[in-house]
Amino acid sequence: MLDLTLNLIKFVDVHLGIKLIEFVEEKKLYNANDLLNAKLTLLKKTKLLEKRNDVYQKLHAKPDPEFEKSKKVLGSAVAELKASTDVFEEIFQDEQAMADLKNEKVSAVQFLMKDFDLKSENISNLYKYAALLYQSGDYVAAAQFFDYFRQLSTDFELCSSALWGKLNSEILAGNNEKAFSDFLLLKESIEQTSSLQYSHLQQLENRTWLLHAALFVLLSHPKNGKDTLIDLFFQPQYINTIQTSCPWILRYLTLTVVTNKKRKNMLKDLVKILKQEHHVFSDPITDVLECIFLDYNFEKAQVKLLEGEKVLESDYFLHPFLNEFLNQAKILIFETYCRIYQNIGIKSLSEKLNFDEIEGEKWIVNVIRDARMDAKIDAKTKTVIMGTQSQTIYQQVIEKTKSLSFKSSMLAANIEKKEQEIACRNQEINA
Repeated sequence: MLDLTLNLIKFVDVHLGIKLIEFVEEKKLYNANDLLNAKLTLLKKTKLLEKRNDVYQKLHAKPDPEFEKSKKVLGSAVAELKASTDVFEEIFQDEQAMADLKNEKVSAVQFLMKDFDLKSENISNLYKYAALLYQSGDYVAAAQFFDYFRQLSTDFELCSSALWGKLNSEILAGNNEKAFSDFLLLKESIEQTSSLQYSHLQQLENRTWLLHAALFVLLSHPKNGKDTLIDLFFQPQYINTIQTSCPWILRYLTLTVVTNKKRKNMLKDLVKILKQEHHVFSDPITDVLECIFLDYNFEKAQVKLLEGEKVLESDYFLHPFLNEFLNQAKILIFETYCRIYQNIGIKSLSEKLNFDEIEGEKWIVNVIRDARMDAKIDAKTKTVIMGTQSQTIYQQVIEKTKSLSFKSSMLAANIEKKEQEIACRNQEINA
């Protein structure tokens, strides 16, 4: 089974994990009752009482006996916390108060506590209220109150937790732009955190969770999502995190690079990583690139593409990119094949691309035209004739030196990886 849901759920919030389970339910990849039981286990960690009751009824043919009691307890808790946080609506409508908060948070909060007769527990309750709204599924309101808390609190740990809460709330509410902004804030916060605040192990965990959050935020962002994902994932510390904690992320990085025409220059670097991590993780998506660029085995690449189609169809994040990936992968096969051979039979090439001869010829003509390749088609012999493609001295220098930066980054990442392993072993010994 090439489904990664169980791997992903370990590093995402419970509410996001439920979305992954629901997608797998639709695809019918597992036994229906097993999925319902897994979903109920996750729901018991939330306050999504209506949804939990529905799943319980499907499993047991009767309502959840705790439903009504839990509903009353939740209603009382929400009402109590709301009463304690109503004053903040007035504060955040006060333009002067908001300006003071932006300029000097600590002193502004002290003045606000006097002016509005606030106590520290009011601010603490603001976080609790946001968390309760989130747990009960009111993601829009939760995002707002998490934001209120972050602007008022000076507690580093809780502010960090509130930022995670706001990010997850915006994702679940479908607010792509706000989620994108929060994601960048969170990334900056994680990278600016000193070793005094987080150990190497905690920093590794934070980056692992951030990589998984990136799949929800960046793959669905229409403008800068894919570029941001590639820039993030190729940073040494995140390559290190992928290699150490979550090699399955390579599937998502592979698709993103293949389907991003502006970043095709990253393919060689990606293939090096895939080769290095092949013994830890590989699947039809990553294997396609290895077949094309390492083995030059185009028949095997064709087989992997067919297998990859099934993988993409059943992947929560990647199924929208199915056709785009298949088309771009075929272009890579075509371009690589053309670099090796000067005269290419259209029938043979079409077979390698999973086309019939007529469909293949049309597709090849379009690719040659769009890519402005130095090639022509001989209608009589049904062959593609490639022109000579010599590189200028300038291009050769660029080609041979452009990987130096990446090699240096990988060397730094490997050193950091070794340091983290030593730090983890020392922590275990001391414990």
